[in-house]
Amino acid sequence: MSAVGEGSGRPAGRPVVMLVTATVGFAVNFWAWALLSPLGPRFKEILGLSALQQALLVAVPVVVGSVGRVPVGVLTDRFGGRVMFPLVSAVTIIPVLYLGLAGYESFAGLLVGGFFLGVGGTVFAVGVPFVNAWFPPERRGLAIGVFGAGMGGTAISALTTVKLVDMSGMSTPFVVTAVLLAVYAAVAYLVLREAPGRRAPTGSALRNLAATVRLSVTWQASALYAIAFGGYVAFSVYLPTYLRTAYELTQADAANRMAGFVVLAVLMRPLGGWLSDRFGAVRVLAIVLAVVTVGAAVQAFTPPLMPLGTIAFLSMAAALGAGSGAVFALVALLAPQDKVGSVTGVVGAAGGLGGFIPPLVMGVIYSAYGRYALGLALLSLVAVAGVFFTVTTVRKGVERRRTALAAA
Repeated sequence: MSAVGEGSGRPAGRPVVMLVTATVGFAVNFWAWALLSPLGPRFKEILGLSALQQALLVAVPVVVGSVGRVPVGVLTDRFGGRVMFPLVSAVTIIPVLYLGLAGYESFAGLLVGGFFLGVGGTVFAVGVPFVNAWFPPERRGLAIGVFGAGMGGTAISALTTVKLVDMSGMSTPFVVTAVLLAVYAAVAYLVLREAPGRRAPTGSALRNLAATVRLSVTWQASALYAIAFGGYVAFSVYLPTYLRTAYELTQADAANRMAGFVVLAVLMRPLGGWLSDRFGAVRVLAIVLAVVTVGAAVQAFTPPLMPLGTIAFLSMAAALGAGSGAVFALVALLAPQDKVGSVTGVVGAAGGLGGFIPPLVMGVIYSAYGRYALGLALLSLVAVAGVFFTVTTVRKGVERRRTALAAA
């Protein structure tokens, strides 16, 4: 992956530089995007929030960042990653500084800041088409999987945010992140270049989006990403609350365990892309969703955290990470080259929305029943439905695509 043939028009080594720069940008923006989640329990105590208000607080940036990927994906197809990476990073600085300097003092301020903080989550729709254009089809699964590892920015946030607040005050993690975003925006503008031969779509943005929505790969990948990445996002934002409530862990211990969940999922994402290049995305997705089915079913009974609960959560982390990588290997295979950004935007929105709903559902279920069992049982049922969808509908779509490519 370190070099591409001379005949491709891509200078040797340049794709790797683009991939690394894009991945760093993904991590920094996701770090900013996830700043509120580790502080959710603290805001609950300081501001006297209910369980539902706390869930809403951490979910608002998720849903905005998810829905925002649709227009950002369309804009990336049109203007390219060199423009959009610095732009998204620079815009995200504004809500980060607002939250750190004033917004954290009230629930309303947190919601307003969290709404605009969602801009940082749209960067995913910038990176996938940008990276996709720099690599040949047989390497895109791994390349996009490596880029996807940038979602580890949420782990950085989990590991550092509470500690920085304890050391230097509430503003510190927000100011640090704003500085990093500014540095990255400048570096990205200077370093990033579009892949040779990249073609911007013609016609209006709405017409291109309408054509994207009509593609079968858009909806198939959206459904699977809502489960895989949605499950990852849901756990990454709600796991500290769940662990504190269900197992009475300290805030720091819960945040560290959530970081472990995130790190494992991040490490597995490139592996999921590589396995999809080698064995096929359909096979990988069917296996990982089966693992999620079993893990969620086990955790629904709230077993002892050591060892059974830990095994269940880590198994789901590995499966959700690998599944997220496999979904975009599927997108790289099936989506038209000039619509990868638009497809990514829609699919990314579905994944983010898949992460928005479960925290709210878990908050409602716990408020009503005092337990989380029903929420985890629902996750198990959704995952098993995903297995059957993958081995039937998605498999047929992949076979049709391969037949068409062979005929061409």
